[in-house]
Amino acid sequence: MWQIEVDKDKCSGDEECVNACPAQVYEMVDGKSEPVNADECLGCETCVEVCPEGAIKVEEV
Repeated sequence: MWQIEVDKDKCSGDEECVNACPAQVYEMVDGKSEPVNADECLGCETCVEVCPEGAIKVEEV
């Protein structure tokens, strides 16, 4: 199981994580990335790698 945190203050809303995530974990909500399907997370950290702001953390729980 994976815990996903998006720092809304850092998120620019560029949708890189939305487009890159193979499990479709993210959706845009009010111009910011939101992990709406966090239970589908594969833990691949692709979202972390593509986020230019460093706004996403993925941790195993």
